[in-house]
Amino acid sequence: MKRAFDLVGAGVAVVLLAPLMAVTAVFVKATLGGPVLFRQERAGRHGAPFTLVKFRSMREGPGSDAERLTAAGAFLRASSLDELPALWNVLRGEMSLVGPRPLPVAYLSRYTAEQRRRHDVRPGITGLAQVRGRNALSWEQKFAYDLEYVRRRSLGLDLRILAETARAVLRRDGITAPGAATAHEFQGVNR
Repeated sequence: MKRAFDLVGAGVAVVLLAPLMAVTAVFVKATLGGPVLFRQERAGRHGAPFTLVKFRSMREGPGSDAERLTAAGAFLRASSLDELPALWNVLRGEMSLVGPRPLPVAYLSRYTAEQRRRHDVRPGITGLAQVRGRNALSWEQKFAYDLEYVRRRSLGLDLRILAETARAVLRRDGITAPGAATAHEFQGVNR
């Protein structure tokens, strides 16, 4: 049932949002140059790696996120427009509309056994942690929400999270972690 919901939801979203994605691609190309898309290996269901696709929001090259994030990129992140290409990841079956956010594969070895349970489900474009504070949350809080989602997952909860996501995006809550341009790197429990 969830996969059918994801296919229909992502398919409809791709069709309806195609003009906005085209405008966003032109905006990225005009402000950051090429490539327009950012690709990064992330951990999916059961920790299997997949390539997440987003609109690029940072300059390429060396430097911290704060040094590479442009004003245009900050706007894309604040509006969540950078996430729209991930709808293709949903259509491909690598992600779901709702679930724990996909994190870099490098984090896999840093999880506790309990935290690793977040990979019992497909990662999502949005999730419980995103509507409860996003990057303003500590890693412990994010993982607690991820695990709560894994335990309580249902179509009703997904619909509620999607509705709350629209509100969170409009309010632009928790876009960055305190003291960071984006999010702090997860170092693991004992680091």
